[in-house]
Amino acid sequence: MTKKSKIHNLAELKAEIARLKILKNEQEAYLKSQVKLLNHKIETPVRIFNALKSNIPGANIITGLFASTKNSGGTNSDWVTKALRIGVPFVMNRFFFKKAGVLKKALLLLASEKALGQVNQDKISSIIEKVTDFIKPKKNKKKKVDVEKLPVVEDQVNEYGIPSYSETY
Repeated sequence: MTKKSKIHNLAELKAEIARLKILKNEQEAYLKSQVKLLNHKIETPVRIFNALKSNIPGANIITGLFASTKNSGGTNSDWVTKALRIGVPFVMNRFFFKKAGVLKKALLLLASEKALGQVNQDKISSIIEKVTDFIKPKKNKKKKVDVEKLPVVEDQVNEYGIPSYSETY
């Protein structure tokens, strides 16, 4: 099927271009308003979740595990620090403070968070290196070579004055 054009001269072409520009601007404005509406609808559950999260004690530790912000120690926290900040209070509450009250568990949470903020992957790896160096058997050191016992290369002088060991072949 061929579409017949209703443009026959330059004036009609300019009018059609102007009409299409107006149509484009209207469609863009409509799509922008729809995007704003969609963003507002999507942000509502996020705002509710953030409001609830701010009221839950200890929730900042869980969000801090996945964020790349600076911890209380002032250095960038790596995955070891983040995992320890969550794991140690859980283990302590689970095994050592089973019958402790909420106040004791909260104090333990705060204390462990501050203490584990100083621990990072570099410190742990340096401690592991020291332990493995202590455990590993010491290798036999190579015997030092005495300079006095080495044979001395004497300069053999020929009639040309060039030492024999300096010649290349």
